[in-house]
Amino acid sequence: MLTGLVYGLMALGLSVIFGVVRVVNFAHGEMMTVAMYAATVLFAVFKVDPFLAMLPVAAAFFVFGYALQAGFINPFITRPEHSQFMLLVAVAIIIVNTLLILFGPDARSVQTSYGFDSFALGPLIVDATKVYAGAAAIVTTSALFVFFRHARIGTAIRACADNYTGALVVGLDVNRLYALTFGLGAACVGAAGSMLVLLVDVTPALGPSYTLLAFVIVITGGLGSMPGALLGGVLIGFTEALAGLVFTPSAKSMFAFAILVLVLLFRPQGLLGKKLA
Repeated sequence: MLTGLVYGLMALGLSVIFGVVRVVNFAHGEMMTVAMYAATVLFAVFKVDPFLAMLPVAAAFFVFGYALQAGFINPFITRPEHSQFMLLVAVAIIIVNTLLILFGPDARSVQTSYGFDSFALGPLIVDATKVYAGAAAIVTTSALFVFFRHARIGTAIRACADNYTGALVVGLDVNRLYALTFGLGAACVGAAGSMLVLLVDVTPALGPSYTLLAFVIVITGGLGSMPGALLGGVLIGFTEALAGLVFTPSAKSMFAFAILVLVLLFRPQGLLGKKLA
């Protein structure tokens, strides 16, 4: 469940981008892989703890996401969906091959001083790293929720998501707000990647699997729903852990996709998604 909170933060970036910009980021997992490598480099070169690296990595990803949306994606907003798909798949392929050139195919990890610490909760032994990562994911998600609910820019972004034409009529700079939204979604990916590198080893080929996992989570929780992304992440993380314990670790993806199939059959809008009229 604690790992699922980090999954939820990763998927939250995808959900926020789609909920506002209506563009599916097919390079989502690849961007998170970049964040994981950034955290490993900061730790190896400057001895910056990945939890502290969250801040500069998230800030850098915000700038990258803003520039990517403003420079490349905005012209594709009104184009057919397959054009958007091809653009972002191309970005994903470029990212994967660039990482291969820079870091090679070998897995990299971060070993911190608290990496083997744990907490005893009655009969349970809980990994300290996962507790810290889960808490950081909750704090980050709560801050984003408060921003969208109470900040003026957050309200303007929600207005663009609710009524694109109305936002243009009242004079909102929709392209700029779209770029801000993509930047925020990318910042979520950066923060999640910095935490996830403490839990799994990173390789360039990791990106596509996490893109697929993010899709499973946001569809399960409900596309465009922030609480749904977090709930979906916890549910998928719990399911993977339970399947690995009861059956075999190789079966965990099978059960995650089984949940996706059930959700699509019985609640297509997702667990917390709004039903379309």
